[in-house]
Amino acid sequence: MAQSRRAVVIGGGIGGLTAAAGLCRRGWRVTVLERARSLEPVGAAISLAPNSLRALDVLGLGDEIRGLAAWSGDGGLRTPSGRWLSRSSADAAAERFGGPLVLLHRATLVERLAAQLPPGAVRTDAAATLADSGDTDRPARVTTADGELEAELVVGGDGVRSAVRRALFPGHPGTVYSGFTTWRVVIPVPGAEFASHETWGRGRIWGTHPLKDGRVYAYAAAMTPAGGHAPDDEKAELLRRFGDWHDPIPAVLAAARPDDVLRHDVHHIAEPLPAYHRGRVALVGDAAHAMPPTLGQGGNQAIEDAIVLAHHCDDLPAYTAARLPRTTAVARKAVKVARLNLMTSRAGIAVRDTALAALSKAGPALFLRGFDGIADWRPPGGTARSSEVESGGGRMLRADPGRQPLEESTP
Repeated sequence: MAQSRRAVVIGGGIGGLTAAAGLCRRGWRVTVLERARSLEPVGAAISLAPNSLRALDVLGLGDEIRGLAAWSGDGGLRTPSGRWLSRSSADAAAERFGGPLVLLHRATLVERLAAQLPPGAVRTDAAATLADSGDTDRPARVTTADGELEAELVVGGDGVRSAVRRALFPGHPGTVYSGFTTWRVVIPVPGAEFASHETWGRGRIWGTHPLKDGRVYAYAAAMTPAGGHAPDDEKAELLRRFGDWHDPIPAVLAAARPDDVLRHDVHHIAEPLPAYHRGRVALVGDAAHAMPPTLGQGGNQAIEDAIVLAHHCDDLPAYTAARLPRTTAVARKAVKVARLNLMTSRAGIAVRDTALAALSKAGPALFLRGFDGIADWRPPGGTARSSEVESGGGRMLRADPGRQPLEESTP
């Protein structure tokens, strides 16, 4: 009977594809509807912490993705002049959290997830609208240009501007502007040698991290009014804001072309949804709990959502019960961290930097301890990677070299 059940996933992003793969493994017939003409994601890189890597173990992908880890040796948090505020290492982070932090291009992850699905399961250039959320007596219905689909389960993985979310909870206020915008590039930077780092300035952040394929992932964030754009181009804007910061930032900017730079305002859901399901429809990822990228957990939480949803596919209230409290707590922490690392008060910055430096001297584990309860998450059902019996792990803040790189935020 399970094999005859049909699921429709609206949105072919990371959360939607992970949900589709998880449901396929449970015997569902899955159709993924992606409005874009291809699955190639808009964006740059994504950082995966041990919590989402354990979730990917359920799909048999965890070790493959762990093999893409590039960060080794020291890294840390710096000031715009280059002074180190805190240092740690990949080994220290892995020891505390039970596994590596993996930074990879989003397209790589999307490709691996899509390969888990049967041929023809993904339909691109396929806009979809939720017509009926269904209930225990009738299936949900989804309208497409090619006709209507009925399904025992519909997954809304359609992102921060989710139309599925609006259809399920029309009275919810939706997202709000987080107060800052982000820029991202993934480019080769010949000759650049640097320790993975993030730099905090006054209302500004810069991060530079190596990828396994030899390219460099760099990101920036700054407090700006919503809807802003550079008067010339976004590379020029980055030069104005970060061009006099420490090496290798000038080298990265010199290697970037204007077309390499992506810019997006950051929005998040400030008022949690009352539930992550209604009828036969469930929400995953940004559609359910869009959060600032300052903890690097948006994509990680979407992957967790998807695996938990596949586990509770026959009991959507249990899915909400498992996910809403956790993601609400993570999202609130991300908002708090944004206030900390994007603060503009000179006096506050001086106090913050002094405290971070003192905490680092006391030992990186003290700093990382604040992220326990995030990266130590494990998927339901006791699934462990083939090379270990369930290990612990913890979650890391982005203020430490072991901290997750600022995650991209896409519209």
